[in-house]
Amino acid sequence: MSLAMDFAAPSTTHRMTVLRLGPDAAQLCDDAVVEEVPVAIAYNGIVHAVMLATPDDLEDFGLGFSLSEGIVADAEELESLRVVDGCDGIEIRMEIPMERFMALKGKRRSIAGRSGCGVCGVESLQAIARSGQPVPSGGRLSVGAVERALPRFAERQTLHRATGAAHGVAWVNVAGEILAVREDVGRHNALDKLIGWLVRTGVDRRGGFVLTSSRASYELVQKAARLGISGLVAISAPTGLAVRMAESCGVSLAGFARGDRLVVYSHGDRWA
Repeated sequence: MSLAMDFAAPSTTHRMTVLRLGPDAAQLCDDAVVEEVPVAIAYNGIVHAVMLATPDDLEDFGLGFSLSEGIVADAEELESLRVVDGCDGIEIRMEIPMERFMALKGKRRSIAGRSGCGVCGVESLQAIARSGQPVPSGGRLSVGAVERALPRFAERQTLHRATGAAHGVAWVNVAGEILAVREDVGRHNALDKLIGWLVRTGVDRRGGFVLTSSRASYELVQKAARLGISGLVAISAPTGLAVRMAESCGVSLAGFARGDRLVVYSHGDRWA
């Protein structure tokens, strides 16, 4: 697979003057807001989806999206990936084998430009229920590893610290070391970026877990399961659908990670 970036990516933040109001004073201050831009995801010259995303790590985003959405089975099927500047946003142009492209056209799926949806265009609730797949059991997980990762995770979410408006995901090994962090305005976009990094670098996905700053929603569990990731830990809460999907797919799902405390919702036997 060849990767190419044909333009300078826009900034992920925008500086502006804001008015801060308080009980005793009003003050003009310099501040940063996160950027989100339309990112068209195209296969073989046809746009499949337009997402609103933060314009960084877009090569990882294209690769991760292609894998987590089941468009290709492995990275070798992605023949090329180019990120180019478009008229009204950014386009990720990818080439995939013809049989994969024909299967994609038959899905009748359209993902409208949102930053928080991972199920747009799925034809029925039954299709959602059928979309899970079993995940091989990974290594043992520990509360200690989560506890060690949490302070570093907060430090490495630079976009969130600058703007307060980005989701973060991290890959954490069994020792609690953070190997990579990706951020985006959309939590599922951030996970796709991390998945792209995991696959591109060849990290063993059985030897760690994903840590996310957001709630644990259905689409995060589904994307993790598709990539064989057996551990997902959220700082916030999961949804009921996410818990049921995690149980059926073999993903150990935990939430409310706070220091040495967390709540495990599925496959608790994997935790020490």
